[in-house]
Amino acid sequence: MKTAILITYDINDSVNEALALCDTANYRVSKIIKQDYLLRAKYGIGEGKVDEIKELIKRLRPDVIIYDEILKPRQNYNLASKLKIPIIDRETLILEIFVNHAVSSESKLQIKLAQLRYEMSRAKETVRLAKQGEQPGFLGIGKFEVDVYYNDIKHRIESIKSKLKKAGKQRELHRQSRDRLGFKTISLAGYTSAGKTTLFNLLTGEDRQKGKELFTTLSTTTRRLNINKKPVLISDTVGFISRLPAYMIEAFRSTLEELLYTDIVIVVVDASDLQTELKKKFQSCTKTLNELGVEPDKMIFALNKSDLIKPDKVIENTKYLKLDETKKWIPISSVTGENISELKDLIGKMLELEKFEMTKKPIKAELD
Repeated sequence: MKTAILITYDINDSVNEALALCDTANYRVSKIIKQDYLLRAKYGIGEGKVDEIKELIKRLRPDVIIYDEILKPRQNYNLASKLKIPIIDRETLILEIFVNHAVSSESKLQIKLAQLRYEMSRAKETVRLAKQGEQPGFLGIGKFEVDVYYNDIKHRIESIKSKLKKAGKQRELHRQSRDRLGFKTISLAGYTSAGKTTLFNLLTGEDRQKGKELFTTLSTTTRRLNINKKPVLISDTVGFISRLPAYMIEAFRSTLEELLYTDIVIVVVDASDLQTELKKKFQSCTKTLNELGVEPDKMIFALNKSDLIKPDKVIENTKYLKLDETKKWIPISSVTGENISELKDLIGKMLELEKFEMTKKPIKAELD
């Protein structure tokens, strides 16, 4: 395991999430540097702090510096030149995790697409730095001219998008097949590590990989589940995370678009989080779902890990998230099985309501 010095915000939630990302990427953090601001022009942090870190490096001898923010190529170069050590920013760290966790051919294509888009966004500055000789072979581009390098990335992106489009068509055929057979569908969504996969395993009897690591799930898995003695299909999806660049979400669009066509989306929330962290994660999830175009009426909010807090705290958190304004929320525990039967009942009622709404429309049209 490689060692790292972590530079992150002086906020507990940010520290905890950054440490979880480092652990998932197999980095052992030997020192945490907490800062109020990480977006200064030259280094991201102040020059005085950079000098302090330089002294720390001599003493701790870490393999890398992990910077919990998105750095511009120039900032990355400035830090690497000053500290004489590789710099891994938040984007690069998440991409590393994606690469390590991708299993299916489609998820591998999605990760490659994200990597190429990351490269493309930095191509011009990367080439300029390399041509100046400031860092030969910077990010592996060697002596490529900017237009050749840029066009090469563009060509590879189009090739991968074409393959993902074919995978999307195959997925569409599967959806049409399910519709013909009359299967209703449910999808699990939520912040990474909220317990989606544990809930999926409990509902389906599966034994999918789960754990404290982030991004355990990168590809969609669908299984059968009985609701009111009728078979439905349930899918587990990739987890969301804060400060995830738009191009990464776009890379997973072919997988996430399943959320658009599903009948119900169960948004899994970690009810045991502290309120500030709870709100940040909740807003990150709902923002992503809204950007994808998922209809709010489809959503059920499952407050998972409710066994870890007192019942009145669950109610308090529900009000804090303004979920008390809707009846489509329920405290559950994927570990103890608390309220899982009630969750199934709520799903059943929503599916029956949807069926009722569908039968009303033709009658209304005839009256018109």
